[in-house]
Amino acid sequence: MAGGELPEVKHTRGGGLSKEVKEQIDAWIADLSELKPHGRREAAQGLRLLTRKSSLNRDYIADKGGIPSLITVILETEDQEIRKHAVTTLLNLSINAHLKDSIVNAGGIDPIVEVLKSGDMEARENAAAALFSLSMKTTNKSLIGSSDAMPGLVKLLIEGSKQGKKDAASAIFDLAICHENKALAVRSGVIPPLIQLLTDEKQGMADEALVTLAILATHMEGQEAIGQTGTAIPILVDIISDGVPRNKENATAILLELCSNDVNHVYTSTKLGVCGPLGELSSTGSAKARRKAKKLLDLHRHAQHLLGSTCGSRSI
Repeated sequence: MAGGELPEVKHTRGGGLSKEVKEQIDAWIADLSELKPHGRREAAQGLRLLTRKSSLNRDYIADKGGIPSLITVILETEDQEIRKHAVTTLLNLSINAHLKDSIVNAGGIDPIVEVLKSGDMEARENAAAALFSLSMKTTNKSLIGSSDAMPGLVKLLIEGSKQGKKDAASAIFDLAICHENKALAVRSGVIPPLIQLLTDEKQGMADEALVTLAILATHMEGQEAIGQTGTAIPILVDIISDGVPRNKENATAILLELCSNDVNHVYTSTKLGVCGPLGELSSTGSAKARRKAKKLLDLHRHAQHLLGSTCGSRSI
């Protein structure tokens, strides 16, 4: 078989990989250790293609030492094509749940983050997807958060294609499940681009932005950063008034966090007419939405009582 030619994926009668495929994988893994760019590029690209759909290929590549070889290639070369193929192969390998630990234990997080920060756009987006995949394992969330991944993810959220933005938002959300990563995300500047996505119909990412803001709003720094944008509360009130049910629920959850810790947000949202839509949501929404809407209404009514007026007034 010619070097670099992708073999047809054949299985033996027992369900394993054919000898031909095994030999080609072995050869490509060996080529990753060579310093010749052309050989490395062919090998990384070939492994990338073989790992797209076959779980058997992924396991065999991992068993043969492919993971540390791919990581070494990323660290040793400045060739953007090689790095892109290598990081995408790691992404594909991470689809197999048991290989997530293998990638992390081999030191894969920092090289993936390096591609996220300095690769071409396709490489950056695939690196973000790889981090999201690895972050699905709870024990990896803290490790990835401490790796300086967050600034690269936020930058991709701003600069990426629609799919790249989605991958970045997914990774940020998943990492923010780990409490210490919430502050890292906020300090990396994630709040303004998330607020912008709420009204960017072209991107169609209001759902992703809202759910990410909802989890960041449970942290004090997140609440402060959302409130300081100046545009967040009017947008949230509009969503509670006219959004789809899921978005109404998340917008209410965010506004509840803001209003629970700063009465000025209560006054602002009351002036914007939030009480009427909240009243409707408290009787027609999901169980979670009704509960949050009622709590938020109680905050508004208490504030209005102190001021001697009733909730629903558009002036205070």
